[in-house]
Amino acid sequence: MSLLRDHDFRRLFLADVASQAGSQLLVLALPLVAVSALRASAFEVGLLAACQTLAFVVIGLPAGALVDRLRKRVVMVVSDWARALALASVPVAWWLDVLTIHQLYAVALVLGVFTVFFDVAYQSYLPCLVERERLVEGNSTLEIVRTVAQVGGPSGGGYLIHLLTAPFALVATVAGFAWSALCLGTIRRHEARPEPGRANLGQEIAEGVRFVLGHRLLRRIAGCTATANFFVSVAQPMLLLLLARELGLDAGTIGLLMASGGLGGIVGALVNARVVRRLGQGPAMWLGIAVPAPLTFVLPWMAADWRLGLFVAYEFCVGAGVVIYNVTQLSFRQAITPEPLLGRVNATMRFLVWGTLPLGGLIGGALGGAIGVRNTLLVAAAGACLAFLPLVTSPLRSMRELPTEGGLGSDAAQGVRRPRPQTPAG
Repeated sequence: MSLLRDHDFRRLFLADVASQAGSQLLVLALPLVAVSALRASAFEVGLLAACQTLAFVVIGLPAGALVDRLRKRVVMVVSDWARALALASVPVAWWLDVLTIHQLYAVALVLGVFTVFFDVAYQSYLPCLVERERLVEGNSTLEIVRTVAQVGGPSGGGYLIHLLTAPFALVATVAGFAWSALCLGTIRRHEARPEPGRANLGQEIAEGVRFVLGHRLLRRIAGCTATANFFVSVAQPMLLLLLARELGLDAGTIGLLMASGGLGGIVGALVNARVVRRLGQGPAMWLGIAVPAPLTFVLPWMAADWRLGLFVAYEFCVGAGVVIYNVTQLSFRQAITPEPLLGRVNATMRFLVWGTLPLGGLIGGALGGAIGVRNTLLVAAAGACLAFLPLVTSPLRSMRELPTEGGLGSDAAQGVRRPRPQTPAG
């Protein structure tokens, strides 16, 4: 946390606090607008989840090349304001009694587009503020923000939704995006003008794809994350339907239950360094995914009784495991990515690992309508237990120290010109 003494990093930190808190509320509020305010079906809720992440498939790769041509901070500020304006239309339409599920689809699509640009720029911006040797410290500090937001966001957001109704609770997220833009606008450090891009955008995109797919370890990490994300996106809309509609829990209770995942994340952040020292980087990474996965089988058997305690245990363990996994793999990816490729490598990884989210949302919605919510959660639980296989069948299984610059383990990436190494990836 010593980086918080730096003015510019502190501004990025404050922007992240606002953005993460708003995003955590958004995860709960937007689907609940559809479920409670518009009485959406299982398929409509799944389709809404797909709309929120579709942009990672459609524009994920071009966004990386475009971000590499622009100043990252400008991209983030514009993206924050665009998301705030799009989201503000929901409570306005609800107040005028003209809100429809189709407007929610459109807002979700706009949010997805500008989230793609924001995330790629955000992950590429940290090396502009801190030295390379402090990237792990910076990432760990920002990861604590995310996990604390996971604690307070769902619980506080749930009660806010309960008091104001889901559409009007979105105003808090609008304010979060606006505050983030204002904080980013006060960063003093000059960001170097990017080198002019080549006319051929496709060539630039291909360099980022070759770097990721040509790296034997990044390929496995992408496979693991994409599999886990797919089955999470199958389960998430159905889980909200189960808690809100079948079990009849109010938004405040749902938020409080989900906050346990953030508590687990805080514990994961606190013990991460110790776990990595004891087990090694590779084993810590795959165990962070493999150990909590079987707990997903508690979801199909949920009821409004003592079994809610099992749900809390599931959220806590998954939250801890995901943080250990994310900090380890993110720091590794940052340590090996050359600075001119930051945006494209981040966008390629996001395309690969988040590109499964809209597909999972659609399949989850379709399965929910065809075989029921609980059976769909059972399918998702079985799939979640397979996510660690790409890691455990690779050299990562026993690697105590992951390679950094000069130890890329890459085939195609060797052909990429590598100036001074810097980083991001998230």
